[in-house]
Amino acid sequence: MGGERSTEYYLGYTDVEAERLIRQGKRLAPVTEHFLREAGIGPGQRVLDVGSGVGEVALILGRLVGPSGAVVGLDRDERSLERARARVREAGMSNVKFVVGDLATFSTEERFDAAVGRYVLQFLPDPAAVLRRLSSAVKPGGIIAFQENSFAPFVALSSHLPLWSTCVNLLHETAKRNGVDVEMGPGLHRAFQDAGLPIPHMRLWMELGYEPEFTSLLSDAIKAVLTRIERAGFSTEPLGDIATLQERLHQEVTRSNTVVPWIALGGAWCRKPAD
Repeated sequence: MGGERSTEYYLGYTDVEAERLIRQGKRLAPVTEHFLREAGIGPGQRVLDVGSGVGEVALILGRLVGPSGAVVGLDRDERSLERARARVREAGMSNVKFVVGDLATFSTEERFDAAVGRYVLQFLPDPAAVLRRLSSAVKPGGIIAFQENSFAPFVALSSHLPLWSTCVNLLHETAKRNGVDVEMGPGLHRAFQDAGLPIPHMRLWMELGYEPEFTSLLSDAIKAVLTRIERAGFSTEPLGDIATLQERLHQEVTRSNTVVPWIALGGAWCRKPAD
């Protein structure tokens, strides 16, 4: 059974978490860029990026829409957006800006060519209501596109390695216990329709790897939610010494001579019907 969804962001807003998200984002950037291109994001468009965080998706969008387009990133955490603004300046982009706002109360008179998000709806109490609200800010014929988690293949394809599987299952069960919709990716099919949108086009991607930069995604994630794991009543004893967890995970993967998965990313997009 899943827990009640909270208005408190599950992963928090620490500097350590920001760095983790940036490392993860580098691995997922090609997948997200391909998805956004397929959805129809391109030069000259004005795009709303919701749940921008430290700006991972906004940076991709800024490149896709080009100098003739514009990206507005929305997030409720000012510290995260300060980090995002710094990254945009470092990238030399003048077509991306960020505003503080909460999706639960968001409204705007502006109209966008697209509204997009990654890892957003899975944390919210009523994803369909948010999609409905966002669609009102999108022009008729405009694009609505989201990417969200799917843990099921992550769990299934991790079972051959004991320590890796233990970590994966702890992430999975702790997320559920904290009200995260761990299958929001496939669930986008229903959420779009509940929001009054057309049945979306859908894809499922899964990153596989073996190198240290990849296997560290799992140990980083465990460290990020370690307090949550303990609060949920799960034992961390099977993990052993947290300080050596990454080294032991990587050794296990290396000895197996196999690849391991990262959380699958389900994507859905549609065009808003003409009025």
